[in-house]
Amino acid sequence: MSEARIKSVQCMSPAGLHQMSYKEWGDAANPRVLVCVHGVTRVGDDFDHLARALAGHYRVVAPDVVGRGRSGRLANPQLYRVPQYVSDMVTLIARVTAGNGNDGVDWFGTSMGGLIGLALASLPGTPVRKLVLNDIGPTLDPAALLRIGDYIGQELRFPTYEAAAQFVREVSQSFGEHTEAEWDKLARDVLRQEADGQWVRHYDMGLALPFRSATPESTRADEAMLWAAYDAIRCPTLLVRGEHSDLLSRATAASMTARGPHAQLVDIPNVGHAPTFIHDDQIAVARQFLIGT
Repeated sequence: MSEARIKSVQCMSPAGLHQMSYKEWGDAANPRVLVCVHGVTRVGDDFDHLARALAGHYRVVAPDVVGRGRSGRLANPQLYRVPQYVSDMVTLIARVTAGNGNDGVDWFGTSMGGLIGLALASLPGTPVRKLVLNDIGPTLDPAALLRIGDYIGQELRFPTYEAAAQFVREVSQSFGEHTEAEWDKLARDVLRQEADGQWVRHYDMGLALPFRSATPESTRADEAMLWAAYDAIRCPTLLVRGEHSDLLSRATAASMTARGPHAQLVDIPNVGHAPTFIHDDQIAVARQFLIGT
């Protein structure tokens, strides 16, 4: 099946219920499931190319994490954190594996999606069988977190799609070289037009609150927990790093190959944070690790 099906699942937070939308590719009866989770300001549509390439082998599921895209919003924005996201993914995995005789999944996570996968893969009884971490590791930079919070929280409005798309392209230059059509898709996936004709980004501005409330002390504590989680992972793990990444340092990547699951490391040339896995050479890296052909 070359076209995606858009579905949703009801999840729960301490503040109430919310809907999480997801795209599903491939045979709905296929017991082999690949969950693909995006970065902090992106959406599940980012994986359209990867999903099409792997849908003959997997049922590919790509959610819009709560607060983004087609998914609902949280009543309490302070809950936009990895523990809530992990809880939502457990609900999603229970939904998509129900009755298929296989409650395990493989996981591809870009940036934030990688942190969610890292946390989930570390838990006893985890459903994660294979883990791909795309340009992310347990080391956190307090200055980077504040910068991300400032960027996310800018309530920008654009009079035309062209102006909005140019903004997305400018802030996404670290993704590396893409064609005009690819840049257009990367922009359209994360923009929406409001009733007054203005173009805005697709997510809840409340996403910025947890970043802005981070302190050096809380960041150190979070980093220690993430390293402990990484060290608890036992499944085969692939770590992908953009050659010029400013979020995953070479030193952190080297440490990740030497401890925990001893991740296999692949560097993607001429890319920063983060490889998009739109292009065939990048898709081949994922295919080789996940499928072996």
